[in-house]
Amino acid sequence: MRPIATTAQFKCVKIFLADVDGVLTNATVFMNGRNEYKQFNIQDGMGLRLLQHIGIPVGWVSNRSSAATTARAKELKVDYLWQKSKPKVEAVASILKKAKLDWDDACFMSDDINDLAVLSRVGLPIAVANARQEVITVAKHMTKAEGGQGAVREVCDKIVQAHGKWSHVICELS
Repeated sequence: MRPIATTAQFKCVKIFLADVDGVLTNATVFMNGRNEYKQFNIQDGMGLRLLQHIGIPVGWVSNRSSAATTARAKELKVDYLWQKSKPKVEAVASILKKAKLDWDDACFMSDDINDLAVLSRVGLPIAVANARQEVITVAKHMTKAEGGQGAVREVCDKIVQAHGKWSHVICELS
């Protein structure tokens, strides 16, 4: 059965954090020896901007450095970007300290087992629809969409709605 978080759980989110490859992308990387190409979903990007619009910071946590990720993060004005081959728990702890927030305030989206330590600590762990079973088991919510196919937007909309800001966002951005 697919875990579904409550509106109250989404309302507790004060910072949105996500893995990159497999969550913000479909986990495919094209390489030609010099350049790397990734496919990001435009609606996911809009969802992240909506969160920022209502005052919820956004962060991306990846164990691999990528110029494509850096460029997309810059374009979206992502608040926190971590691209180091160090434990993600260390990355999230650092981001939370800078944001002056606690683990319970954080939502983290993932697709794979290298995020289990983070997922077990955050207030709202989320698995994309095509996540590994171990991630789904730890998650409090699983998206209908797969990674890179609107899963992030799905969660962003739920957070905005839970915070009672949906009508506000529609009025201001339309």
